[in-house]
Amino acid sequence: MTNLEELDLHLVVYCEKRFIDGYDLKNNIINHLLRLNKFLFNIRSRLLLNDQVYLSSNEDCQLSFNGFKNLKIISCVDYFPKCKEDQCHIYSYPYQAKYYESITNNFPDGLFKYVREVSLYDERPFEHEFVVKIAKSSIYGRINRKQ
Repeated sequence: MTNLEELDLHLVVYCEKRFIDGYDLKNNIINHLLRLNKFLFNIRSRLLLNDQVYLSSNEDCQLSFNGFKNLKIISCVDYFPKCKEDQCHIYSYPYQAKYYESITNNFPDGLFKYVREVSLYDERPFEHEFVVKIAKSSIYGRINRKQ
C-alpha cells in the first residue's frame, strides 16, 4: 500500500477523546504513503460530550491543516449540548461526494456540484435563508419530502 499514488477517503468515525484533524491525517496516513500525489477526503468525526475541559474550535481544526499545500480544506465544528454530542466535518474542496450528510446551521458556503442528496441535523431550527443557501450550493440536488 505504500506505493499508492491516489487516495479518496470517506469516513464517519466515532471518537473517544478528540476529532480527527490534519495532524492525524498527516501522521497516520500521508507520512506512510510516500508516492501519494492526490489525496481527497471527506471525514465526519463524532464525539460524545463527557465533561471535556477543552472543546476544539473550527479555527483549531483549520490550523491543523497548515502543512497541506495545494489543497483547500473546509472544516465545520458543531456542538449539540442537548444530545451531548459534537461533530467535526472536514473535507478537501472541491467536494466530490454525491451525499452531504448532517448539514447544520454552521454550513459553509461553496459550490457542491456533485452532491445529489443532503441530510440536515441540528438542535436549532433551520431558517428559510439557510435552505436557500443550500439550494444555491448544490446544482443537481433534489429535495425529498419523506412523510
